[in-house]
Amino acid sequence: MKQLIFVPFLFAILGSYAHAQTDVYVCTDERGNKEYKNTAAGSTKGCKRVELPGITTVPAPKRPVVAQTASKSASTPADFPKADGSAQKARDNDRRQILLDELKNEEQKLSVLQKEFNGGEPERRGDEKNFAKYQERVGLMKEDMSRTEKNIEALKREISNLK
Repeated sequence: MKQLIFVPFLFAILGSYAHAQTDVYVCTDERGNKEYKNTAAGSTKGCKRVELPGITTVPAPKRPVVAQTASKSASTPADFPKADGSAQKARDNDRRQILLDELKNEEQKLSVLQKEFNGGEPERRGDEKNFAKYQERVGLMKEDMSRTEKNIEALKREISNLK
């Protein structure tokens, strides 16, 4: 455990070695604990100098500068598959129909939830003798209604974005 404490200290010493070019000593006390120091003098006996290799730095290679025009970055590759106009219109119509169907389903779901919610006072069920269970169910109903309303908003937004 004590060696784990000294590891960051060793890195600090090694880091200062790179900048200050000082000597590093490892000292072992009578209990076998190791300490790293920048001087061998002091009350601790049994210090030995640690031989550290010289620091080698290699600069990162320079990136080649590639000039791209705005039209090239915005265009699609030549081999990218494209659909003809009529196929794309059919896909867009299918997408619109799917979104409209989903919107209809979400609106129906919201109407059922609002009816069951009964203005914040839904009917209690037989398994809800405990009022906390009833409150929990009312809270879940509120969350469901909120989520459904957000889904409806998102679907309407998506439909309005279609051309």
